[in-house]
Formats: sequence, C-alpha cells, structure tokens
Amino acid sequence: MQITDIRIRKVEKEGKMKAVVSITIDDEFVVHDIKVIEGEKGLFIAMPSRKANDGEYRDIAHPINSATRENIQNMILEKYKTEIENEKNSQML
Repeated sequence: MQITDIRIRKVEKEGKMKAVVSITIDDEFVVHDIKVIEGEKGLFIAMPSRKANDGEYRDIAHPINSATRENIQNMILEKYKTEIENEKNSQML
C-alpha cells in the first residue's frame, strides 16, 4: 500500500484541531476527514469517526495495525509541517 496523495486543509480557528486531511491510497482509494490534532504530547492524527448511540466515537476507517497507523501519521504530519513552514517563509517575503 502506498499513499500517493495527501491534501491538507488547515483549520483557521483556534483550538486543538489544526487541519483536516484527505489521503489517496495507490491512486485508487481516498480517505477523507482525517484530523490533525495538537495534543499534550504534540501533533497526532485522528481517523474519521462517527458518534455511536452510546455517545462514544468510533473510527469508520482505520489501519489494522499500529505500524500502518504510524506510517500514515508520519507522512501526514511531515506534509503538514512542510506546509506550515512554507506558509511562514512566504509571509516573510
């Protein structure tokens, strides 16, 4: 499995959610609404979820193992940080 595209939409309002991301896998499958969140230990991703009848949120799309989750998270956060740096650099010009 290869992530072939990552699209980042920054969230402008203050808060813990910093961006909403869509990833394309193998140029054939898209997952929307992955969130980039600022937590106590730094940035992390939250997979798309839905509120269940019991009030709990459950992922509706997610990796099966932690290695795949970590790979996806690393790629998304790397792209997010690059876009933030590019934005800062363009504001300095």
